Amino acid sequence: MNGPQFNKALHESIGKQGFQGKIVPIEHVKELETEIMTRYQKGLLDPDLYDAYLASFDFACKQKLKDARSLIIVSVPQPQVKVTFFRDDKSCPVVIPPTYYFAIDNEVTDRLKAILEPQGYQLQKVRLPDKLLAVRSGLAQYGKNNITYVKGMGSFQRPVVFISDYPCEEDSWGKATVLEHCENCSACMKACPTNAIVSDRFQLYAERCLTFHNERSEAFPQWLSPSWHNCLVGCMICQKVCPANKDVVKWIEAGATFDNEETDLILNGVSKERLPPETLEKLKGLDIMSYYDVLGRNLKALIEKRS
Repeated sequence: MNGPQFNKALHESIGKQGFQGKIVPIEHVKELETEIMTRYQKGLLDPDLYDAYLASFDFACKQKLKDARSLIIVSVPQPQVKVTFFRDDKSCPVVIPPTYYFAIDNEVTDRLKAILEPQGYQLQKVRLPDKLLAVRSGLAQYGKNNITYVKGMGSFQRPVVFISDYPCEEDSWGKATVLEHCENCSACMKACPTNAIVSDRFQLYAERCLTFHNERSEAFPQWLSPSWHNCLVGCMICQKVCPANKDVVKWIEAGATFDNEETDLILNGVSKERLPPETLEKLKGLDIMSYYDVLGRNLKALIEKRS
């Protein structure tokens, strides 16, 4: 199988699952690093935000795979997931936004390996600035809210990044682009309760973003109003009002249900080791165990908001 044929087969393989992807030369890792570090040095990235999310990017990933020649980024469509908690026999449905189901990464890995490895190529998942890579590779475009949008998926998608020794024969790398309709739209900016999205700069004030604060174990800052909470983890406010999501915004799938006893255990912050096996399995099925330390606090805020 020659290069163009193999490249087509690779894209067809991921496309069968509704995935989309791009392949670019691995040399662009250096450009990703330069852009992130330039933003940080200019003060466009909050130090706490940088330490929490960005300092762990593996810009030396090429060393992990001999003869690594390409970056592969795959975008996977993901819905919102509705999870129902019962408190005093009253139901409290809450939402987990798209992108939080990490387990899909394994499916993407297996699908890519199934076509790469028989041809003698290797693959390794890596942690890089996936949003920036998606936009610079041409897979996605930024919205005014700094979230990435993929054609046919809107922002309801999760990017997964790999390095491979598969050669990249065509380079789609370019400048970061913004959705055309964002030019005359300010829906997300008006809706954002924390003023994280502003008109005088493109870079989001991520340290103001509700997602940043409800993913961290630190106490909510005093300026954060309880009325702003809207998801079990993360935030959906700017995504729900975005016109680019009009075709996917109602895509919600049912998740687990937790009874009164299970809800109380989570609200009281009972350790993972003391959770009943069936409760633990439900949380693992939702793939939110990495956020377990903040679930009780976040759920309490949502319940108090409704009462």
